[in-house]
Amino acid sequence: MAHKKGQGSIKNGRDSKAQFRGVKKFGGEAVRAGNILVRQVGNSFRAGPGVGQGRDFTLFALVDGTVRFYKRGRDRRPHVAVDAPAAEAAQ
Repeated sequence: MAHKKGQGSIKNGRDSKAQFRGVKKFGGEAVRAGNILVRQVGNSFRAGPGVGQGRDFTLFALVDGTVRFYKRGRDRRPHVAVDAPAAEAAQ
């Protein structure tokens, strides 16, 4: 048995807010310039063509287009790219 009165309800009443990390737009999805693609801690995903990186490593679209994930380089790091749609034929 405990030799002191339980104080758990006084000491335990706190929690941290969720960080909402992860992939926000998946491969094949259409995006607009400025859309957030990936929220991450550190550089898990690298920015490819059409993608910018914020100070907190957030990847975002620089152009309108379609999201594409691929791996490149010797260490096969995942990259995220936004492919702009092909120009429509002049009518």
